[in-house]
Amino acid sequence: MKIQFLPKAKSQIVAFLVEENGKLPDSAKDLDEQSNGLLTEALTTGRFKGAAGQVASVVTPSSTGFNRAVLVGLGKIKDDPNSQRHATELAAGHLIKEYCCSGFESVSIHVDSSETAVSAAIGAKLAVYQYNEWFTKKKEEELPSLMETSLILEDHLGAEKDWESAGAAIEGTYLARDLVNTPPNVLYPATFAGQIKLMESLGIDVEILDEDDMSDLGMGSLLGVGQGSDKESQLAIMKWNGADSDTAPVMLVGKGVCFDTGGISLKPGEKMEEMRGDMGGAAAVTGTIKALALRKAKVNVVGIVGLVENMPDGNAIRPGDILISGSGQTIEVQNTDAEGRLVLADALWYAQEYFKPKVIVDLATLTGAILISLGHSYAGMFCNDDSLSDELFRSGQETGEKVWRLPMGEEYDKLIKSQFADMKNIGGRAAGSITAAQFLKRFIRDGVRWAHLDIAGVAWVDGEKSPTDPSWGSGFGPRLLDRWIANHYED
Repeated sequence: MKIQFLPKAKSQIVAFLVEENGKLPDSAKDLDEQSNGLLTEALTTGRFKGAAGQVASVVTPSSTGFNRAVLVGLGKIKDDPNSQRHATELAAGHLIKEYCCSGFESVSIHVDSSETAVSAAIGAKLAVYQYNEWFTKKKEEELPSLMETSLILEDHLGAEKDWESAGAAIEGTYLARDLVNTPPNVLYPATFAGQIKLMESLGIDVEILDEDDMSDLGMGSLLGVGQGSDKESQLAIMKWNGADSDTAPVMLVGKGVCFDTGGISLKPGEKMEEMRGDMGGAAAVTGTIKALALRKAKVNVVGIVGLVENMPDGNAIRPGDILISGSGQTIEVQNTDAEGRLVLADALWYAQEYFKPKVIVDLATLTGAILISLGHSYAGMFCNDDSLSDELFRSGQETGEKVWRLPMGEEYDKLIKSQFADMKNIGGRAAGSITAAQFLKRFIRDGVRWAHLDIAGVAWVDGEKSPTDPSWGSGFGPRLLDRWIANHYED
């Protein structure tokens, strides 16, 4: 769907944003007069009160040039920018959800500022997304008809410029959604790496390490996870060089388990199909690198994703095996379904060994325990630096991709103490997300600022969701990370 910013509405549908129990916006008054008070009637009769999610539509006279006029509820607006921004995004999302497959092709939304225009554009673009790649018999009325959303305001040129950055982050979100939604017989380590190679056309330097390369480097932890699969494991390195060459990079690391059976520690059959999304961290990193390249971000960022399948064949690792990681530390495998941390251990080591980053953020659909703690509203954040934690928290509040910090500490280390190796890969039922983070921390060098985001509760969600999150795969990550980088690390 095309997004544009114009001084005057020219569309089949024209929409106005209304606060709860508020008045008709000034921008709607001319149309209200032309339609003999139909908009006032919609606002003052019936049950439309401007509550969040409410939509009231009227058929306008042909003389107005529009087929429909729509009032969209913003809800009660709190006196802070984040609440106002998210209310506008959701209102636009509700509008697009209502008319996405209606047969109408164009909609205009009147807004009062450049910031509101960008927020509405974000909501509209996120809401129109569908993943229809594998349907062959969908009816026409089930497919999107909206081709164009226009934001109407006086400073339309300023809004259009502001949209360039926000729109790039949405393109990154689309890519992350597509990757998470793609079935595992189509997206496996080699084909995921192939998708990453395509981004070289955007000016991204891409390097792919195969199993022989990683074996030469001693990356036995990552390779151990993939050794039960016919699909060869890969390590993909994406470099966006937007600043001086001597500037230390921001490092993003993602877990890319393209399908996770649990290995020998086999998962229950129910819901196992959802493990197609166990590469959500790698999808987030890939989408973020694309967003940075699209908007020509003035920063050096390296994204590293470990791409594997965790399968239970005769060559798979067993509980009781001991793996030697790239860092030289040894790991007793007590549960092969705690595989994501094994992948990240070597990816984190490689990131520090070869790039000397100023800061590292890793993302992974790592533990089911994080859903018990935070549900589907927040990603869990574990961090060794208070200022970094604050940066990510604020960026999450701004974008709506929210993170919540959980504790770490030496007292949790005893839970992953092994009698046979330097550590074991699980710590029991108690504090499962924390012990996973403590495990990863052992692969972070002294003095390196690091945050781990456990996105298992937010990377995909079944059932009722926000209109701006319409598909199974949410594409969580690119908007958060792009904003964080723009706010704190970009020249």
